[in-house]
Amino acid sequence: MRPAGTTPAGSESEEQAARWVRQMFSQVAGRYDLLNHLLSFNIDRYWRSRTVARVRHILAESDARVLDLCCGTGDLLLQMESRAGRGLMGSDFCHPMLTAACVKIARKRFSSAVFESDALQMPVSGGSLDLVTVAFGVRNFANYRKGFLEMRRVLKPGGMAAILEFSQPPNALFGALYGFYSRQVLPRVGGWISGSPEAYSYLPDSVRKFPGAEELAEVLRECGFSRVEFERLSFGIVALHLATR
Repeated sequence: MRPAGTTPAGSESEEQAARWVRQMFSQVAGRYDLLNHLLSFNIDRYWRSRTVARVRHILAESDARVLDLCCGTGDLLLQMESRAGRGLMGSDFCHPMLTAACVKIARKRFSSAVFESDALQMPVSGGSLDLVTVAFGVRNFANYRKGFLEMRRVLKPGGMAAILEFSQPPNALFGALYGFYSRQVLPRVGGWISGSPEAYSYLPDSVRKFPGAEELAEVLRECGFSRVEFERLSFGIVALHLATR
């Protein structure tokens, strides 16, 4: 049976899991971008670009209200603002990540605004957003379904959720190679550079526990989303799900 949400070692409740995740990301915030690009061989930039391309029709609407959930240091938010040509919104529950995002926004002289918020309980009016995106954040929810229901709550009827997340490659041989990399190489390199070995042991472990692309699509449908679809990227290392309220 799949866990209801992320299950860091030692956590016995959703509150403890959320606290652990927040503290972990606070510890690695300073090296987070470097390690994302290094450990993905810079392919993470393509994954985000693909996400932006799939939601460009919404970004093109001058009055569309867009929130990048779990925005971290702001990489997806910045790419979306570049495409939209105007400021958007981002949120995260890890303050050091938001601090880094603000620095990047200011450096580019962009105008997106970020705020601190738990993805499972957003200070956002129901039915007020046209698009909610989340890149590599759903896997860290203390409760996946609660997160999806909250995303659905804040979307307008017809609004879209775009979820970019790590997944399990369907090809057995490639999956074995990727499994070796994620279990043996990624934790060592990530732990050495970040100074937080537990963080880069948790991250690949959270991928293994996370629902596969088909199962995640079914969970989205069960949470009331329609027109749910997904595409696998980079041999299935990542899946991009699109779902409509």
